[in-house]
Amino acid sequence: MAATPAPPTPTLVGVGVGPGDPELITVKAVAVLQRADVILVPATEASADAAGRAEQIVLAACPEAATKLRRIPFSMAQRRGVGRARTESWQASAQAAVDAFSAGATTVAFATVGDPSVYSTFSYLAAQVQAVMPGVDVSVVPGITAMQALAAASRTPLVEGTESLTLVPATAGLETVREALAHSDTVVAYKGGRQLAELRAVVAASGRDGVLGVNLGRADQTVTPLAEVTEASAPYFSTVQIVGARDGIGGRL
Repeated sequence: MAATPAPPTPTLVGVGVGPGDPELITVKAVAVLQRADVILVPATEASADAAGRAEQIVLAACPEAATKLRRIPFSMAQRRGVGRARTESWQASAQAAVDAFSAGATTVAFATVGDPSVYSTFSYLAAQVQAVMPGVDVSVVPGITAMQALAAASRTPLVEGTESLTLVPATAGLETVREALAHSDTVVAYKGGRQLAELRAVVAASGRDGVLGVNLGRADQTVTPLAEVTEASAPYFSTVQIVGARDGIGGRL
């Protein structure tokens, strides 16, 4: 008598869909989205009842996935700390994944802008799901990050030769940015939109300049030298790249 095959292991996949341009999503990410039974996408206050950024990328790159999408409420009101809104978002996402597995799904994907391992909520979602369903496998499909997209759009290499790179969230405090500028050749600051004027002043005081990228990879993308930025704030999806002096071709090899 033939043995009964074991049921497939439920799998939760964090899928990085890149910074905004659907053409920057990887072939592997599209393949995972195509075979997933359910695709969770964040819905924030900014997107309201419309498709959010991750959902827009998924639909453009993989239109056949439309029927598998499930919007999960995510609050962007709290930028630091673990508060009620943020905790409820994690719990809602985890419950949506658990419900999908309970209904028979084998593969549940969570689509996230950028990369699931870089300032993403996916790690929190995965931890919550595994706490409820310890048998769930978790995997990650990396995505192109905003700093890579900005370096390409501005034609400013992130690092050359022996240069060092530091990525900091401006929400950690401007002193963190100052320390990074003092010790790293290239500094990239995420989440600095609300403190743009102060961030610009810190960069100027260091004797360096940078470039600001807003809505990278989208039709409304802008890339502006930081010294020429006059606005006091910028949208959440803003990235600042600051590089040190580079003398000649291959000067840092």
